[in-house]
Amino acid sequence: MGLPIIDNEIPTEEMDKIVAAATDASNFLKAISHEGRLMILCHLATGEKSVTELEQLLSARQAAVSQQLSRLRLEGLVTPRREGKTIFYRLTDDRPRQIIDLVYDMFCASR
Repeated sequence: MGLPIIDNEIPTEEMDKIVAAATDASNFLKAISHEGRLMILCHLATGEKSVTELEQLLSARQAAVSQQLSRLRLEGLVTPRREGKTIFYRLTDDRPRQIIDLVYDMFCASR
């Protein structure tokens, strides 16, 4: 499936769908545009992690990790699970993993 051809002939309903999709895509890209959030998604792409594990992997304070997780959760990219006092996070669906694979190929694989 390729990009749609957008011209003056496109029906209003179809244009509304394209605008809504562009808004969703923009919000998604904004959510992953911070290096801390991107690194969290990279770690979660390998499997569920606790907040403590993410703190250690990122060498970051709990408050900073929690703030970034909150944004990712707000955008629906991660899902929490509580086990006692420990909160674990995982990717909500495969979209972040697909983008991370592409970003890795574009920016990391050749270094």
